[in-house]
Amino acid sequence: MSSVHGGLAGVSALAFEPLELGRLDGVRVAFVALPSGESMAIMPELRERVPTVIDLGGDFRLPNGDLFRTFYKKEHSTPSLLGHVPYGLPELFRQSLHGASLVSNPGCYPTAAILALAPALRAGIISPTGIAVTALSGVSGAGRSSDEALSFSEMNENVRAYRIGTHQHVPEIETVLERVAMTRVSVSFVPHIIPVTRGIYCTVHAPLTGNVSTDDARDLYRSAYRGEPFVRIRESVPELAHVSHTNFCDIFVASDPRSGQLIVISAIDNLVKGAAGQAIQNMNILLGIPEVTGLL
Repeated sequence: MSSVHGGLAGVSALAFEPLELGRLDGVRVAFVALPSGESMAIMPELRERVPTVIDLGGDFRLPNGDLFRTFYKKEHSTPSLLGHVPYGLPELFRQSLHGASLVSNPGCYPTAAILALAPALRAGIISPTGIAVTALSGVSGAGRSSDEALSFSEMNENVRAYRIGTHQHVPEIETVLERVAMTRVSVSFVPHIIPVTRGIYCTVHAPLTGNVSTDDARDLYRSAYRGEPFVRIRESVPELAHVSHTNFCDIFVASDPRSGQLIVISAIDNLVKGAAGQAIQNMNILLGIPEVTGLL
C-alpha cells in the first residue's frame, strides 16, 4: 500500500490484493470504493458474505431507478434496493443506521450542501424552492485517473464550472433535503473545480420566508447541531485550510435582509468528511463504538 500512498511507508504493512469475494468470509465490515455503477454488480454476493457493508459510491444513494438512469446514464442492476438503503449522514439520520447491513455513504458535494441547508429547511425559515448552491471542489474530487483537463498546466491559476444542471449529486441533494423538509425541494447546483488538492467550499443562497436575523439563524444552527462532534458553527467565514485532513464540517450563517436571502457557507475535506472519514464515522456507529474513534 505504501508504494501507492507514500505517507504510509513504515506505518502500515497492508497490501493491495485482487477482489475475490470468496475470501471475504469472516470479514466483519467491508468498505466498497468503486466507480459508480460497479458496486451494485457485486453487492448481492458481498452482502451474503459480509454482515456490514458501507458503499462509498453513488449506486445506492437515490430513491429509484428512474433517477439513477437519468443522472448516472445506466440501468441499475438491483433497483429493489433503491430507497431502502440508509443514507449515511449521521448528523441527520443516525438512528436509521443502527442495525443496518448496508449503508450508502453520501457524496462530497451533498454532504456540504445538505448540512448547510437542513436546519433552515426543517425550521421553515427558507423557501424549499429558489435555492442556489455554488460549490468549489479540489482536483482530488475527480479521482486519480489521468485527464488532460485536470493536469497542472490546465488547472493552475484557473477555475472552471462543469456539469451544470446535470451533475449526479443534484437529485441526491434534493431527495435527501425533501426528507428533511417533508416537501418538494428544488436546488440550482453549480459545481466548480479549483486549483487546490482537496476540499469542498459551498456557498448557499436561499430565500427567507420571513424576518430572520443573523443571530437567530446562528442560534437555530447551533441548536440543530448541538452535540454533533464534527459540525462546527463558526462566527467567522470558514476556510478550506481549517478543515483540511479533518472530518469537520464548518458552517457559517448570515441573514441578508436587503436581498431577503439566507447565506450559508460550509467547508469540508472532500476526502475525509466527504468520503473516507464519514465512512469511518458510519462504521463506528454501526459497530457501537465511540463515533469519534480514529477521527479525532
